[in-house]
Amino acid sequence: MTRDRGTAEAEDEGWDEGPARSSAPRPVPTADDLPAPPVSDPPATAAGSAMPRTALIGLFVLALLGALYFARAVILPLLLALLLSLLLAPVVRMLRHLRIPRWIASAMVVLGLVASVGTLGYYLASPAADWMDRAPRSLARLEAKVRQIKEPVEKVSRATEQVERMTDVGGRKAQEVKVANQSLSGDLVDMTVAAVSAIAVMLVLLYFLLTSGDLFLRKVAGLVPGGDGKHKLISIARRLERDISTYLLTITLINICLGVAVGLALWWLDMPNPALWGTMACLLNFIPYLGAMVGVAVVAIVALLTFDAATTAIVPPLVYLALTGIEGSFITPTILGSRLTLNPLMIFAGIIFWGWMWGAVGALLAVPLLASAKIVCDHVERLKPIGDLLGR
Repeated sequence: MTRDRGTAEAEDEGWDEGPARSSAPRPVPTADDLPAPPVSDPPATAAGSAMPRTALIGLFVLALLGALYFARAVILPLLLALLLSLLLAPVVRMLRHLRIPRWIASAMVVLGLVASVGTLGYYLASPAADWMDRAPRSLARLEAKVRQIKEPVEKVSRATEQVERMTDVGGRKAQEVKVANQSLSGDLVDMTVAAVSAIAVMLVLLYFLLTSGDLFLRKVAGLVPGGDGKHKLISIARRLERDISTYLLTITLINICLGVAVGLALWWLDMPNPALWGTMACLLNFIPYLGAMVGVAVVAIVALLTFDAATTAIVPPLVYLALTGIEGSFITPTILGSRLTLNPLMIFAGIIFWGWMWGAVGALLAVPLLASAKIVCDHVERLKPIGDLLGR
């Protein structure tokens, strides 16, 4: 069999072409012969996927705020009972070390709290009512004492009114505003009934929280799969309870000592009803900065109504301001340390927000809530940046 010349030359040069192939040229594939690529949906961009998620988070936050506002009659007693249970839990544990059953120890603590607050309210109710009765006459005396400051302001106000009358050339008719008659006594009765009901609910919840102890925590831990997860949850929860309880107990003792110091100082300065103002200082000190300003203003008004000389009347508010300043700048940071010291900006924002949401009770609870949130964030790894933001 003969071979063509090209094949012979290839064998002579040592090439191996493999199996014989046809010498006919192969057709070149065109674009129409190639298979079409599979059709797939375009990938979603990061901004497109983030927008619905952000909108859902925003709607959830708005719904949560609305629920907190409209359900405050239910949330506030529960929240107060929870904070008081953390505050009084060490007392119950101390009674438990004396072989007293938990339900008896819890009942003793709740009854002791009611008796203490009731006794204090009984002794302070008469001076507070007396000051309320004397308020109209006291305001008239106060106005007479500050008339020298008021006269220049009145002159400016009268000049402004004259300018407005001169520029009012349209002869507009003043709008008539009719105020519906409201029953003040009816509103007071409704507020009293609501307050008493909330206090009763709070005390019942407090008793059950103190009685249950770690029962609720153990039930929640039972829902966590795995032994390691249960032990970790219980450990974190107990550290949180210990730290929050220590913080609340420390702040309460500091405020009580401040109230005693203010009361003794005002008694030494011959201020009337020093126990009333000392109790006021103790309660207002749960609202940092703003509480001190309100206390200074109240003590200044009482001093102006009590003393005739201006040099004597200025001493009590200065003493009040000095005591609260020493407590807020030195005593509390030294005792609590930097770990539990809150950012002043966050304190102001929290007081404004919770005061807007829940009124005076919300303003009082703002700092304990912020401190509790900081402690929780410090113990949870993912929330530590929020804890650093709340801290100083």
